[in-house]
Amino acid sequence: MKIGEAKQIYGGQIREYQEQKLLLSKQKRELEKKIEATENGRNRFADEAATLELTIDAVNKKQTEYQDYMSALTEQWAAKANMVSAEQQGEAMEEYVEDLGKIMEVARRIMKGGIVPASDEKKLMEYSMELYQSAKSIGAMVRNKDKEEYDSLWKDEEEKSYEDPMEVADNTEAFSDDRK
Repeated sequence: MKIGEAKQIYGGQIREYQEQKLLLSKQKRELEKKIEATENGRNRFADEAATLELTIDAVNKKQTEYQDYMSALTEQWAAKANMVSAEQQGEAMEEYVEDLGKIMEVARRIMKGGIVPASDEKKLMEYSMELYQSAKSIGAMVRNKDKEEYDSLWKDEEEKSYEDPMEVADNTEAFSDDRK
């Protein structure tokens, strides 16, 4: 069973227990009024009062069990969502470092007087106009008869898409519970 499904099922069961507790509490109050209004009411309704009290205790115990499991599910869900998010942040940082290396390489090539694709120059400009202008100025001073022409460093770039960490957590298998 997936965590998202389990949370819905257990959440519904917890709500049912809460409704049962409210109903039982109402019955208990009515019984207490009946006991007070009836002569020798404590003795006459003792069995009914004991049964009602035991039922309330049993419902409380079950609700607590389900809430404990729900808390554990929520912890598992949060751990999975945080793990996926951290992985995505690591991948994004890795991509950033790669792009920064490419940007520095484009600047170096321009400074050597090389010819780089316009798309690579644009990426350098977007990163830092000052670095771009410095690279162009230095490259203009280089007297190189054989200007090397370079291919784009981003030619095989693909758009990355990331999964929603919360959706991944919802679809993770929940650990088993023996209370079913």
